[in-house]
Parts: sequence; C-alpha cells; structure tokens
Amino acid sequence: MSQRIKIGVNGAAGRMGRRITALAHADAELEVTAALEHASCPHLGEDAGELAGVGTLGVPLTSELGPRVDVMIDFSLPDGLVAAAQICGDREIPLVAATTGLTDDQLEKVLSIAHTTPLLLAPNMSVAVNLTMKLAREAARVLKAVPSGVDVEVIERHHRYKEDAPSGTALKFGEIISEEMGQTEHVHGRHGRTGQRPQTEIGYHALRTGDNVGEHTIVFGMLGETIDLTVRGQTRDSYGYGALLAAKFLVQQSPGNYTIEEALGL
Repeated sequence: MSQRIKIGVNGAAGRMGRRITALAHADAELEVTAALEHASCPHLGEDAGELAGVGTLGVPLTSELGPRVDVMIDFSLPDGLVAAAQICGDREIPLVAATTGLTDDQLEKVLSIAHTTPLLLAPNMSVAVNLTMKLAREAARVLKAVPSGVDVEVIERHHRYKEDAPSGTALKFGEIISEEMGQTEHVHGRHGRTGQRPQTEIGYHALRTGDNVGEHTIVFGMLGETIDLTVRGQTRDSYGYGALLAAKFLVQQSPGNYTIEEALGL
C-alpha cells in the first residue's frame, strides 16, 4: 500500500484505546492521526503515543476531530460512541465500533449513519471469538435435532471494571444460538425455587473478577453428554488486531452496515 490509512481512535485514553494506538503505530499500513476523548478527560492535550507507551506521535488527545481521517475506531462508552457516530455520519468517515451496552435509542442513532458511510458495529472484534461464534451456530444447527433436547447456558468472565453485564459478546452468542434452535427466553442468573429448567431458555451467567480480559463458555447440555465451547483472551491485543483488520476492510467499502464476519472472511 503506497499510502498509509489514517486512523482516528475514539476513547484513546482508555485501556483498549491505548492498545489500538500502539498496535496501529506498529502496523506499516496504518497511521494514527487523531485521538479523541470526552471533554472532561484529564488526559486532553497529552500525546496519544506517550499514553500508549510507544513514544511521541505528535497526536494530542482532543475532544473534537480536526482534519479528516480515513476511518474511526471506537472503543469508548455508549455516549461516546453516539457522539463519534454523529461525527462520522456527518463527515462520511467509516466507523468501526466495538462499544457495548447501548440502549435501543443509542443503537438506532449509531445504525442510522450507515446511509451515508460504512459502519461496522460488533460486540467483539477478536478473530478467535468470531470463529467460535461460527462454531456455536453450526453446533446449534446440528444439535437442535437431538431427541432428548439441549440446554444452553452462556458463562462469561471479565475484569472488575467492566460496566455492563452480561457482556455484549455473551448476548451475541445467545442471539446466534436462538436463531438456530428457537429459544424464546433469555434468563440472567437464577436463584430460589425456579422449577424444572425449560429448554425454551438460554441462561447467562456473568463473573467479574480481577483483570480477566474476556472469557466465554457456551454449554450445550444433553442427557448423557455435554459440549463446551470456550474461548479465552489472554490480552486485549486480540480485540485490537481484529479492529485493525476491520478498519482496513471498511475503508474499501461503500456506505452500508457491515459485519465483523465479512471483515474477517468468516
């Protein structure tokens, strides 16, 4: 590629924002040229490269986007994503968004920009996680014919700082499986005398512990045998690499709503 892709990072002072900055800086095809944060962020004015531990980039953290970038990557909070989406929609900048926990109204506002610019909104950017989602769909498709029925539970672990539960990734696993198997109830934890478990439900269990960057186990329980699909992230870089692959994909697309499966070739 003769010219590097100019990347803007929304949420650049956060854990994932810093890793996106560092990984993009190490990629010969990419260049970080904008780093955005909310107006009250204490790091405004600091160099994004210094914050990310890769040295001075000459890119200060700002609350407003200056010169146009080729693509924006968002790892922020729901309000931050909505603000970034408005900017990208108005300026026709492709947006890769990984923020979860959106309300229906916030989601509608983000999705609306696909009329004017390419959008890729995914609860998880990891190649391994998205491959596991594909395996979960195939498992659900095959197992729905098991005569004794199948009980599906989704167990997820994340660090103590995560603000939403269950994770957006866990909910996406449940959505995929219910599309194939037809469960209509989504139960978040259990307590008390709940009675016999119906096979029309998917159960979700969220653990928050230490600095766990992300772990998901999908349990397909049958009479006499069980299948566990587990994917674990050791570092946040797995999400970062997937987001950068998505950014490279999205800059080549016309306006529309794209999936992470399309970006990763799944």
